[in-house]
Amino acid sequence: MLDSGLLADLRAIVGADAVLTGERVRECATDVQGHAPGAPALVRPHSTAEVSAILRLCHARGQAVVPHGGRTNLVEGTATTGSELIVSLERMNRIEHVDTVGRTMRVEAGVILQRAQEEADRHDLMFPLDLGARGSCTIGGNVSTNAGGVRVLKFGMMRSLVLGVEAVLADGTVLDSLNRMLKNNAGYDLKQLFIGSEGTLGIVTRADLRLYPKPRSIATAFVACRDFGALVALLGHLDARLAGQLAAFEALWPEFYEVTTSARTSNTAVLPRHYGMYGLIETLGAEPEADQTRLEQALAEALDGGLVVDAVVAKSESERRAIWAPREDVWQAQEQYGLTFNFDVSLAVGDMTVYLEQVRRRAAEAFPGGRVFAFGHIADGNLHVIVAPGMERGKGGEAAERARATAERLVYEPLREIDGSIAAEHGIGLERRAWLDYSRTPEEIAAMRALKAALDPKRILNPGKVFE
Repeated sequence: MLDSGLLADLRAIVGADAVLTGERVRECATDVQGHAPGAPALVRPHSTAEVSAILRLCHARGQAVVPHGGRTNLVEGTATTGSELIVSLERMNRIEHVDTVGRTMRVEAGVILQRAQEEADRHDLMFPLDLGARGSCTIGGNVSTNAGGVRVLKFGMMRSLVLGVEAVLADGTVLDSLNRMLKNNAGYDLKQLFIGSEGTLGIVTRADLRLYPKPRSIATAFVACRDFGALVALLGHLDARLAGQLAAFEALWPEFYEVTTSARTSNTAVLPRHYGMYGLIETLGAEPEADQTRLEQALAEALDGGLVVDAVVAKSESERRAIWAPREDVWQAQEQYGLTFNFDVSLAVGDMTVYLEQVRRRAAEAFPGGRVFAFGHIADGNLHVIVAPGMERGKGGEAAERARATAERLVYEPLREIDGSIAAEHGIGLERRAWLDYSRTPEEIAAMRALKAALDPKRILNPGKVFE
């Protein structure tokens, strides 16, 4: 519980209507996985000044704080206990400026990703970060988790798209590291401290984003290959033939494609379900007819060479959406197979086949009757693995916790042997904390702890996340 004096002080900073308690916290802060917060209160600041005042107050009183964005994180990165205060950035949702000449956009942290995309589009520009949660995730959350998504191949992760940030430190200090220049080597690049640090070093309140010219063409195709090796060879072929236009290259293993196009979904199976491997391809360019023809010709060559055994190319926006729908409907495994555990790992493309074979074998031994589903952005080495142990959804208790621990071991342990990463996109949060040393050396973790101690000596910012 928060004492009444602290609540009164918070209301004095942000207004009574911006401080929620009791059941209202649960209603407004449950995350995408259905995890309800245990926090006694939630505060909704309207400005950086109010965030600063909140943190200054909490720092003085040793009050722990958990920042919230769109709550789409999948590793309990915004989880709370019964004593932590939630600071939600949802009301800080202004797009402050779009520089069409310099191709930058300045936004507050609570701006929804899709809204930033649409605003860029309105100015004939593009903000290229794109992921399935675009309609609810926020720019602040994207920055704090170094979000990736489906276009990393061409544009990089969020770190490549952020020119500068404003962040509030644990003691309320406002660190203005906003910057609209591509080149700025004046000392340390402090924004990097906050990109991917999951709100443990400071709360990001504003960001300068890098924009790109709006593409004049989008060409999308869905292909079937005999196996994963052929799909990887297709990636090399297309990368060479399409002159840098390849923006997305997604891999769907058969089990994932089957569950996301089953009769229980509204998705269309644009290709039959009996092939060994599937790929989703998208290019961005400047000449609609020529770019479509270029992709079709490259795929025709791949068909002639045996890399592809079947293919369909979208001829309209509705067909493009139909191609993407099964890839983005990632919750179907949970809907149809009950309890699931979702993993987001990174490894060399050449190791993926053997790695997945290990995971499937170990899962079959641990969970008779269970299932493993896989898909990913293989061009950047990011693999998503879903383990369904064959248990009823919503069933908690010791059995579910034991199943989770087993699933974590069978997914993470093989990564250590091949220098893989336990976290490609979503971060560490609480869920992956025990496995951090699989991907970071003791020296790296010590350096992280030193940064935390320097910037948040009282450990009030998102406590317990990343490491204890």
